[in-house]
Amino acid sequence: MSDQQFDARERQDPAQREQDLFARLPELLAHAAGNADGWAEQLRGCDLSGTRDRNALSCLPVLRKSDLMDRQKANPPFGGYLAGELSEAARVFMSPGPIWEPQAPGLDAWNGARSLFAAGFRKGDVVLNAFSYHLTPGGFILDQGAIALGCTVFPAGVGNTDTQVEALEVLKPAGFVGTPDYLKILLDRGREQGRDVSSIKKALVSGGALFPSLRQEYEDQGIQVGQCYATADLGVIAYETEAREGMVVNEDYIVEIVRPGTGEPVADGEVGELVVTNFNRLYPLIRFGTGDLSKVIPGQSPCGRTNMRLAGWMGRADQRTKIKGMFVDPAQIAQIVAAHPEVSKARLAVSRAGEADAMVLSVETEAHGDGLTDRVATTLRDVTRLSGDVQIVSPGALPNDGKVIADEREYG
Repeated sequence: MSDQQFDARERQDPAQREQDLFARLPELLAHAAGNADGWAEQLRGCDLSGTRDRNALSCLPVLRKSDLMDRQKANPPFGGYLAGELSEAARVFMSPGPIWEPQAPGLDAWNGARSLFAAGFRKGDVVLNAFSYHLTPGGFILDQGAIALGCTVFPAGVGNTDTQVEALEVLKPAGFVGTPDYLKILLDRGREQGRDVSSIKKALVSGGALFPSLRQEYEDQGIQVGQCYATADLGVIAYETEAREGMVVNEDYIVEIVRPGTGEPVADGEVGELVVTNFNRLYPLIRFGTGDLSKVIPGQSPCGRTNMRLAGWMGRADQRTKIKGMFVDPAQIAQIVAAHPEVSKARLAVSRAGEADAMVLSVETEAHGDGLTDRVATTLRDVTRLSGDVQIVSPGALPNDGKVIADEREYG
């Protein structure tokens, strides 16, 4: 392990990485379907042995987090998606929802060490971890990664700010992991109390927005702050590097960006829902819809790492909206698009007209006339059971923000 890279895989040829991932995928799919009833049902009828590239992967169904929660309630605790015995799990967590998550065996089960290394953490560093250790895996994700990296962790958890300030002065940790704003709370409180809290020189943050002004404030104090994108289900999916140009996807994940409400991949640069496949044999998640929006940044990072880059968290993809007392789902908008081959993309805008809800479906198409507006309006009514206007727009005219349903009603 050098000062420039965590391991050689970070700089391998992208085509070779892609080949390696998809060479491993059929065996993972067979293992999941053969050892977990939930996956056997989810993947029934799919060509598992032939899933050797992204096109084939896109034919598999997406498992969204809301669906996983429903199935866990029907078949507790894991909905039939645990591909092994509960006794094989190192820990079991209960995140809000509730949703149950098993910790796979191994020291760095959530792949956190690589992101810490990219943020400047090194063997021998003392790290204050201010993520929660209570019920959820939040604190353990980077705790385990830091230990795997050779760091010593102070498991501070959430709250007890004065106690954490005391630990800062006594232990003099070089690194901090937690939410972006909590480090400022600690540093400000320490200075108010006249304590020496100057040991922190590096931080890895997640779980909230790191605003440029706050990053600059930290840098003015000599603290370099990196970000990572992680979920309780999957671990560290992507991480920031010294280049500060998006987030590099972690090794051992297949990441797709799909149109919300569908499993259809979108072009690089277009905002959509982040869908992830991991290689966790105990708790495999295959085309797992995170519900988060992001986009792929074309090209490779100037830092030299060659994996796909993401723009980071860009909002939520779950845009299910109640209109005139009826729920409309992004999947229904996708159904309307599929019914009209001339249409490439659609966006439903919801507003108020007087005291009533009103909706306008804008559709991107090069076709005009031939009654297309009326035909799409009919499909809109048939699918949603609601009437709305249809507006024809040119290809590329709709905003690139991942929204399929834009709720523009004022609730104030």
